[in-house]
Amino acid sequence: MAGYAKNHPGEAIPDQAGTYVLLLAVNGVFRGQVGRLGEVILPAGLYVYVGSAHGPGGLRARVLRHLRIDKRRHWHIDALTGAYPVSEVWVSTAPERLECRWSRLLENLPGVEVPAPGFGSSDCGCRSHLYALPEARLDAAWESLGRPERVVLDQS
Repeated sequence: MAGYAKNHPGEAIPDQAGTYVLLLAVNGVFRGQVGRLGEVILPAGLYVYVGSAHGPGGLRARVLRHLRIDKRRHWHIDALTGAYPVSEVWVSTAPERLECRWSRLLENLPGVEVPAPGFGSSDCGCRSHLYALPEARLDAAWESLGRPERVVLDQS
């Protein structure tokens, strides 16, 4: 599809409302302007971002927007998804809003760090919605969120 990175998941993402996690591997140091947060510097590593999609098109529309390579920056995460590909998406179509709950669960996992306070959480009381996650804690993170559906994106 034109305008999308080659790892476009197509129909694998449901079109219902729900909550999602984006996994990104930041290779090298990320340094960029992120909205009102100003300059954000992130060391290389694995990052998880928690979001929700309750508008038209649900999860599919929101996640596919994040994967677009020719998008206008609107959310904090756009700065990262414009620089690094999303490698995996976790989704839940549970009717309750899980974004802040998932965020708190991730933040409380051993070894998880908050690299940029306020990232993605300007409209709630969470400390952040972006977390640096040690690779060894990936499965524990997925388990802690109730084992949401995993969509691994093609990295070829």
